[in-house]
Amino acid sequence: MDLSLRPCLIAICTSLCFSTTTIAADMSATAINDRIKPIGNIHIEGTTPPIAAIATSSRTGQVIYDQYCASCHNNGLMGAPKKGDADDWATRMSQGDAVLAKHAIEGFNAMPAKGTCMDCSDDEIVATINYMIKPN
Repeated sequence: MDLSLRPCLIAICTSLCFSTTTIAADMSATAINDRIKPIGNIHIEGTTPPIAAIATSSRTGQVIYDQYCASCHNNGLMGAPKKGDADDWATRMSQGDAVLAKHAIEGFNAMPAKGTCMDCSDDEIVATINYMIKPN
């Protein structure tokens, strides 16, 4: 190693060492709690979630369709009914809304559960179905 680089490297390492201790120097209870707080929250099934944990969605059926469903339902990939095509949807709709929703939520044939939108609520999935079955 070149001797002129050694002092530079020592200075950089020393700076890094002291700067990290300065950042962590705030030992107040609030600062410590902020540093160690969990990234997310958990909800145990069967209990009532806190109000802040209840998700309210502003996603429309169209927004969900565009993000998760369009790749298959625009062109009928693997037999997916095309958006707005009454003929494609007729047999599915004849089974009733409950069956149509159940298949979309749980998955059916080539369609994965919730069309891969795992954070979508059941109501959002139903809104997306309603968006897809509307005639173009």
